[in-house]
Amino acid sequence: MMYAILCYHDEDQVGSWTKEHDADVMQKLLVVQTELARQGRLGPVARLLPTTAATTLRKDDPPLVLDGPYAETKEQLLGFYLVDCKNLDDALDVARDLGKANPGGTYEIRPVAYYNRVGEQS
Repeated sequence: MMYAILCYHDEDQVGSWTKEHDADVMQKLLVVQTELARQGRLGPVARLLPTTAATTLRKDDPPLVLDGPYAETKEQLLGFYLVDCKNLDDALDVARDLGKANPGGTYEIRPVAYYNRVGEQS
Protein backbone atom coordinates (compact mmCIF):
# COMPACT_ATOMS: atom_id res chain seq x y z
CA MET A 1 0.00 0.00 0.00
CA MET A 2 1.20 3.50 -0.77
CA TYR A 3 1.64 5.86 2.15
CA ALA A 4 2.08 9.62 1.95
CA ILE A 5 4.58 11.00 4.43
CA LEU A 6 3.79 14.71 4.64
CA CYS A 7 6.66 16.85 5.94
CA TYR A 8 5.74 19.78 8.19
CA HIS A 9 8.20 22.19 9.75
CA ASP A 10 8.50 25.86 10.67
CA GLU A 11 9.20 27.42 7.28
CA ASP A 12 11.04 30.40 8.77
CA GLN A 13 13.37 28.09 10.70
CA VAL A 14 14.13 25.89 7.68
CA GLY A 15 14.49 28.97 5.48
CA SER A 16 17.13 30.36 7.83
CA TRP A 17 19.43 27.35 7.43
CA THR A 18 22.78 28.04 5.84
CA LYS A 19 23.39 26.51 2.40
CA GLU A 20 25.85 24.12 4.07
CA HIS A 21 23.33 22.96 6.69
CA ASP A 22 20.60 22.55 4.07
CA ALA A 23 22.94 20.54 1.83
CA ASP A 24 23.93 18.36 4.81
CA VAL A 25 20.29 17.61 5.65
CA MET A 26 19.47 16.87 1.99
CA GLN A 27 22.47 14.51 1.78
CA LYS A 28 21.29 12.61 4.89
CA LEU A 29 17.78 12.34 3.46
CA LEU A 30 19.24 11.11 0.17
CA VAL A 31 20.73 8.12 2.01
CA VAL A 32 17.25 7.07 3.17
CA GLN A 33 15.73 7.78 -0.27
CA THR A 34 18.44 5.80 -2.04
CA GLU A 35 17.76 2.73 0.10
CA LEU A 36 14.00 2.98 -0.49
CA ALA A 37 14.60 3.37 -4.25
CA ARG A 38 16.94 0.34 -4.22
CA GLN A 39 14.10 -1.65 -2.64
CA GLY A 40 11.64 -0.37 -5.29
CA ARG A 41 9.51 1.31 -2.62
CA LEU A 42 10.10 5.01 -3.30
CA GLY A 43 7.47 6.95 -5.22
CA PRO A 44 7.53 10.67 -5.96
CA VAL A 45 9.32 12.98 -3.54
CA ALA A 46 8.76 16.74 -3.60
CA ARG A 47 10.19 19.72 -1.79
CA LEU A 48 7.67 22.52 -2.05
CA LEU A 49 8.62 26.13 -2.69
CA PRO A 50 7.91 28.60 0.16
CA THR A 51 4.34 29.42 1.11
CA THR A 52 4.94 32.93 -0.25
CA ALA A 53 4.74 31.27 -3.69
CA ALA A 54 1.45 29.51 -2.83
CA THR A 55 -1.98 30.31 -4.21
CA THR A 56 -5.19 29.03 -2.63
CA LEU A 57 -8.44 28.35 -4.46
CA ARG A 58 -11.45 28.42 -2.13
CA LYS A 59 -14.16 26.26 -3.59
CA ASP A 60 -16.91 28.79 -3.00
CA ASP A 61 -19.50 29.70 -5.61
CA PRO A 62 -17.92 31.45 -7.40
CA PRO A 63 -14.45 30.14 -6.54
CA LEU A 64 -12.14 32.63 -4.82
CA VAL A 65 -8.40 32.79 -5.53
CA LEU A 66 -6.16 33.98 -2.67
CA ASP A 67 -2.43 34.63 -2.47
CA GLY A 68 -0.59 32.39 -0.04
CA PRO A 69 -1.54 29.26 1.86
CA TYR A 70 -5.01 28.80 3.31
CA ALA A 71 -3.99 27.82 6.84
CA GLU A 72 -1.99 30.06 9.13
CA THR A 73 -0.18 27.61 11.34
CA LYS A 74 3.13 27.31 13.17
CA GLU A 75 4.29 24.53 10.84
CA GLN A 76 3.86 24.52 7.08
CA LEU A 77 3.71 21.65 4.60
CA LEU A 78 7.19 21.73 3.06
CA GLY A 79 7.20 18.50 1.06
CA PHE A 80 6.13 14.89 0.85
CA TYR A 81 7.18 11.34 0.05
CA LEU A 82 5.08 8.55 -1.44
CA VAL A 83 6.37 5.23 -0.18
CA ASP A 84 5.20 1.66 -0.77
CA CYS A 85 4.87 0.02 2.66
CA LYS A 86 3.43 -3.26 3.92
CA ASN A 87 1.47 -1.54 6.68
CA LEU A 88 1.40 1.46 9.00
CA ASP A 89 4.22 0.12 11.17
CA ASP A 90 6.43 -0.12 8.09
CA ALA A 91 5.50 3.46 7.09
CA LEU A 92 6.31 4.65 10.62
CA ASP A 93 9.73 3.00 10.36
CA VAL A 94 10.38 4.94 7.14
CA ALA A 95 9.25 8.19 8.81
CA ARG A 96 11.55 7.46 11.77
CA ASP A 97 14.49 6.97 9.39
CA LEU A 98 13.66 10.27 7.66
CA GLY A 99 13.35 11.92 11.08
CA LYS A 100 16.83 10.75 12.09
CA ALA A 101 18.18 12.41 8.94
CA ASN A 102 16.16 15.61 9.43
CA PRO A 103 15.20 16.22 13.08
CA GLY A 104 12.48 18.66 14.07
CA GLY A 105 9.09 19.31 12.61
CA THR A 106 6.40 16.71 12.12
CA TYR A 107 5.65 13.87 9.73
CA GLU A 108 2.02 13.08 9.02
CA ILE A 109 1.59 9.55 7.67
CA ARG A 110 -1.51 8.76 5.60
CA PRO A 111 -2.44 5.73 3.56
CA VAL A 112 -3.20 6.60 -0.06
CA ALA A 113 -6.65 5.17 -0.72
CA TYR A 114 -6.66 5.57 -4.49
CA TYR A 115 -3.66 5.46 -6.77
CA ASN A 116 -4.06 5.47 -10.53
CA ARG A 117 -1.55 6.37 -13.21
CA VAL A 118 -2.95 7.85 -16.40
CA GLY A 119 -3.70 5.10 -18.92
CA GLU A 120 -3.72 2.27 -16.36
CA GLN A 121 -6.71 0.40 -15.03
CA SER A 122 -7.41 1.07 -11.36
